Amino acid sequence: MLFGSHQRTPIRSADKEVASWTYTTCGYCSTGCAIEVGKNAQGQVVASRGVGGADVNRGKLCLKGMFEHELFEAPGRGSEPLLRRHRGEAFAPVTWDAALDHMAAEIRRIQGQYGRDAFAVVSTGQILTEEFYTLGKLTRGLIGTNNYDGNTTLCMASAVSGYKRSFGADGPPGCYEDFEHTHCLIAWGSNLPEQHPIIYWRLKEALEKRKFPLIVVDPRVTMFAQFADLHLPIRPGTDVVLQNALMHVILAEGLEDAAYIAANTTGIEALRAEVANWDPTTAAAVCGIDEDRIRTVARLYAKAPAAMHIWTMGINQSTHGSDGVVGMNNLALLTGNVGKPGGTALSITGQCNAMGTREWSSCSGLPGYRALENPEHRAEVGQFWNVDPEFFPKRRGLFQTDIFPAIETGQIKGLWLVATNPITSMPNTARIRKSLEQLEFLVVQDAYADMESNQYAHLYLPAAVWAEKEGTFTNTERRVNLVRQVTRPRAACKADLDIFNELAKRFDPEGRVRFPERPAEVFEEMKQLARGRPCDLSGMDHELIERQRGIQWPFTREQRARGEIPPAGGVRLYTAPRSFHHPEGRARLIPLPFVDNNEQPDAQYPFWLNSGRLVEHFHTRTRTGKVGNNNKYSPIPFVEINPDAAAELGIRHQEYVRCVSRRGDAVAMAMLTQRVPRDMVFIPFHFFDCVNRLTLGLLDPHSRQPAFKQAAVRLERVADQRAAARLCIEARQY
Repeated sequence: MLFGSHQRTPIRSADKEVASWTYTTCGYCSTGCAIEVGKNAQGQVVASRGVGGADVNRGKLCLKGMFEHELFEAPGRGSEPLLRRHRGEAFAPVTWDAALDHMAAEIRRIQGQYGRDAFAVVSTGQILTEEFYTLGKLTRGLIGTNNYDGNTTLCMASAVSGYKRSFGADGPPGCYEDFEHTHCLIAWGSNLPEQHPIIYWRLKEALEKRKFPLIVVDPRVTMFAQFADLHLPIRPGTDVVLQNALMHVILAEGLEDAAYIAANTTGIEALRAEVANWDPTTAAAVCGIDEDRIRTVARLYAKAPAAMHIWTMGINQSTHGSDGVVGMNNLALLTGNVGKPGGTALSITGQCNAMGTREWSSCSGLPGYRALENPEHRAEVGQFWNVDPEFFPKRRGLFQTDIFPAIETGQIKGLWLVATNPITSMPNTARIRKSLEQLEFLVVQDAYADMESNQYAHLYLPAAVWAEKEGTFTNTERRVNLVRQVTRPRAACKADLDIFNELAKRFDPEGRVRFPERPAEVFEEMKQLARGRPCDLSGMDHELIERQRGIQWPFTREQRARGEIPPAGGVRLYTAPRSFHHPEGRARLIPLPFVDNNEQPDAQYPFWLNSGRLVEHFHTRTRTGKVGNNNKYSPIPFVEINPDAAAELGIRHQEYVRCVSRRGDAVAMAMLTQRVPRDMVFIPFHFFDCVNRLTLGLLDPHSRQPAFKQAAVRLERVADQRAAARLCIEARQY
């Protein structure tokens, strides 16, 4: 019988008997995929699928989105408020009224005894924009603490700082459609296929239609680097040096866009003087990239009719993170690659609603990109909220990364964590543990009662997860999309919006400040504050957003009145001359001297430590660690080691090793691979009690973002392999 001539049974997907689908938006990364969640006739959530008519993902989903519907019934969810008067005691269930009464009383006690700023709030990038806005109103307008920040400081603060320094305001100027128009793309510290698979698919789709150079700058041979035309394996922490060298070549060879520079920028002479110090020969000795390759990349970029940069944490999580973003902006401005199709510097945001927190949470200022330092902004928001503008602080308070040291010194006595898990996400885990132990009062508000930071809480508030509630997210390209409620909150869990509103009543029983109860009503209030701001969304509403499958800002009330339909493709910023947000309407070219303040490998700690994301997991695994089809691919922490380095240390593939830094140690399984050079190791950052036991707390001076990517470690083979295996299995947590 010939092969293939016998009867075959095709593989079939199980019929989940979906009776209805609900439109929503994925709650993992910043891509902003439109998703539909299916329920069967009994009302059980059973399936997820991409939305074909949505421009962002066009029906596609990554591994996380495919199984996102399993989150509703995942283990570890909270079911009722829990309280303990003293740490070390067991939690006891309490009613919501008792929990919120106690919380308000403790906030008042701490502020009355130690001052208003002795109570701090650390928010997230995961809740809905209407919830961010409401939390900001509660914190700025009623509680009154100035020590209020989001955990987006750990991922996007350098992008925010860099955009503000260069352009005068936050907000990525480009969009995904730019992939279809660019003639050269440089990716800095971004492993797009694993971090943002659907954005990578958009890029690959563009490359299949029209080939253009793809250049990846990364010290590790990532999946993205393997697909690139050119891979630049840069020395960690030296991106600014490479950027200065690229600008040196562009200016020395007359490849800049002189007309654009003259019309739209300031600072060219100071920039020219700085980059004169960084000829390719000098730069190569510092950044490790061959001088001829530097010249090649500079020419490819500058001669392209349109060229773009993208980046993620490899740039942001550095002591030079903000400067690295400014360096990319400088390159774009020098060559006229801002505000035109295919020409942009596009930060690839981390969390699903990190843009929402930047725009509306009031963490760094006031709603709609308003500044606390601006008296007109304080007066405008104060009048709108019915809050005395003098109640607002005159400048922003501590960043998240400064809040924890302030706990150590006794400056902060109470802390409210909203959907964030610093025990796993912050650098130098041991130091964070000690900080949380010193608090007189810690509130954890989270969907999951088993998240690690709850070990230190006095009060736990069980929040609804993702599509158990309703509102909007803003994605990487400034697209506002809708999350519809798929199912009711589990047990006694409450939507974060409801929790904030109920707490507000404890601080404002007379109702002086209005707190709308329905998300759509909150959005209508936001629209009034959005008018005329850079992030103007006054032409949107929930129904139109759903109908259009997402709308990019700015989309104004005037555009809506004229009957303009929001374009499906892309809206760009700074398309008109002198449309930047600095007072003179020009962008600023900023010289970037390089100071090498990284922790360096040495004889005692000979390896660079690198960290990053895996495609199957998200952040601290609070969710993906509980979903079988995500967790099974990477169930335990591992460390990538170069085979030559492993041979010298007597380490074999899949043995357990101890990684040791000046701050602590962590055990992980050794994975021998050529993806890392001889002097580097890589550990995924998702696992509890692992990589962040090793990382250090050096901060970028502008953004206060930690340098997660530059640290030094040594490796030791573990003698007791069974004990090490047990330790790694415990790190799975779930």
